Amino acid sequence: MESKAGSMSKRALKKYLTELRKTELEMQLLDLYDRFPVVKAYYDFVFNPKEDKLLQAAKAKISNEYFPVKRKKPKARRSIAQKYIKHFITLGVDPHLIGDLMLFNIETSQAFSNSKNLQDSFFKSMLNSFNEAVQFISVHGMLDEFKDRVLKIYQSTQKNDWPLAEDFSKAMDILE
Repeated sequence: MESKAGSMSKRALKKYLTELRKTELEMQLLDLYDRFPVVKAYYDFVFNPKEDKLLQAAKAKISNEYFPVKRKKPKARRSIAQKYIKHFITLGVDPHLIGDLMLFNIETSQAFSNSKNLQDSFFKSMLNSFNEAVQFISVHGMLDEFKDRVLKIYQSTQKNDWPLAEDFSKAMDILE
């Protein structure tokens, strides 16, 4: 019934679940809901998506990373945006909203970078974000909708002499 790694296979789980009575299954799901925040977040989203509200909250957190409201020094962590993007993908949020969030993250970091002297790691991180955004937008067939914003981001990297300009240029090849 168990695989070599000690975890249950999907087939074994399916067999186990079909053998449970409805009430036992309900009890297990409620237990998972209570124990694991990720399960609770999933069911909260499924039954009451409020995608726009989630998006606005994520944008506020990302914006606060670069332009803090309550503290003086910005943290400028790319990981905050990545956490939200990954969470939205896991929940199954509308791809248009995810694409919007990906570009918002880069646009916000660009506004931040214009007034700062930053390390190369910042620009490498933004290049990764840019590549991921362009690929995500392309895979989901949303190039027409987001092309202007992607171009604006790219033009800003060139105009402001960002390091890795050639790599940003390569990322744009997908638009052609």
